Amino acid sequence: MWKSNIQLCASSAPAVNLQALPALTAIICGRRNNSKMLCLAMVLVLALAGQAFRASAQAEVNLHSFGGLPDGENPRPGLVLASDHNFYGTTYSGGTNSSGTVFRLTPGGGYLNLYSFGSLPLDGAHPSAGLVQGSDGYLYGTTVGGGPGQSGTIFRISLSGSYSNLYSFQGAPNDGDSPAVGLTRGNDGNFYGVTQGGGTDNSGTVFRFTPGGTETMIYSFAGSPNDGFEPLSVLVLGRDGNFYGTTAFGGITNVASVGFVDALGLGTVFRISPGGSYKVLYLFGSAVPDGFDPGQLVQASDGNFYGVAFEGGTFTNRGAVFQITTGGSESLFYSFGSQPGDGSNPSSLIVGSDGNFYGTTTKGGTNDIGAVFRISPGGSETVLYSFGSQPNDGNEPLGGLVQGDGGNFYGTTLKGGAGNGTLFELTVPLSVPTNQITSIQITSSSSMVFTIYAVANETYQLQFSPSFSPPAWSNVPGASVTSSNGGPLTLTNSTGPLGLYGFFRVSISP
Repeated sequence: MWKSNIQLCASSAPAVNLQALPALTAIICGRRNNSKMLCLAMVLVLALAGQAFRASAQAEVNLHSFGGLPDGENPRPGLVLASDHNFYGTTYSGGTNSSGTVFRLTPGGGYLNLYSFGSLPLDGAHPSAGLVQGSDGYLYGTTVGGGPGQSGTIFRISLSGSYSNLYSFQGAPNDGDSPAVGLTRGNDGNFYGVTQGGGTDNSGTVFRFTPGGTETMIYSFAGSPNDGFEPLSVLVLGRDGNFYGTTAFGGITNVASVGFVDALGLGTVFRISPGGSYKVLYLFGSAVPDGFDPGQLVQASDGNFYGVAFEGGTFTNRGAVFQITTGGSESLFYSFGSQPGDGSNPSSLIVGSDGNFYGTTTKGGTNDIGAVFRISPGGSETVLYSFGSQPNDGNEPLGGLVQGDGGNFYGTTLKGGAGNGTLFELTVPLSVPTNQITSIQITSSSSMVFTIYAVANETYQLQFSPSFSPPAWSNVPGASVTSSNGGPLTLTNSTGPLGLYGFFRVSISP
């Protein structure tokens, strides 16, 4: 995947249309027999290219409106960007059998229903979770219902729609029940996930699932007062190899100082190893003010985890974004309701390619039917879009965002459009030139040093081609670096003169 869109050419190099290049591709070309001229030309065109890459203003486009049978209805989760550069997702209901669907969406808005649940005996039903792509190229997901005991299933589907039901959950006490969220790939090649019910105490489970179809329950939640209950967020693989997650309930049941009482508990953050070693890191309600009903976590470049709390915060019941360290130290990062027109009751959070946090709220915004927001690493929040701002717009974005190849954001709304939800694209000016080459220097030994503003945990490989028509890219030896924390990163070509013209690009992979 290419994640920059920069062109640099010497005066007599072949002409290239910047806008016609694949989105997020970095290409640098220059004349090697006139170093001073090359350096000046690069700096000039780099500045122009950086401006061309940025969108002038945020704009939301409704790419698809779900119309009900036989189309899907009510997409609950967000989308996944697959290896074919298309987006895939699920709807909770609709389809041929009213049990939900799997669909494909192209970046241009082309929509195709790939599978309708209930098409096979004892099939899964009502997927409320997103998909994940395995190393074999297939998409894997879960359904909250269906199977022999109506306890949910795990399925696999190819990018062309070939479908297999891989596992049916059995329920308490020896298995999970109703997996409401999707799977996470572990470093060992297996998938890990949670069920909202089942297990020894019928409070939910953590399980491991092999690509071959073997499922193992590795932990059963016990509920209040010391453990979580009903995990409703997908697990996140931390850089330490452990999984981190939240439970919507469990833990502390009463925070009298803010008048908030929930007999099921206010939620927890936990850590679990692939082998099942488990620890509760935080009980919500331990501080005042605090968030309640936490959602999915995301690990940022500072090593800490960030997540949304559907309720709580400084402004009661509006929700918040919280920060928590791997050691369990938690603090509020932002409370919704801090400004006019702010979102309310957040549902998701991701880290964008520019290092900022992006997410959605199910309520609030100008029309009180949801919004898209951005929060800087310093905690400054901006409402980017309020749903309902145009005819037939979506509302109540319950699923999260995903960033496409071109830098735009894509997502789903549970309602709106033709009445049964929408798929949308949001163009947002990225505030930091992340994944763009910011400077090029030529050393006295004729080496070229490229500086790129990097994203954490991505690997950057400098590549060279002696021609652009057609290109013949090859890796520059010794010029591959993985950024651990993001920020400026340098790549050096030290192979000496390369002829009259040289073309460079940076290959970037997560």
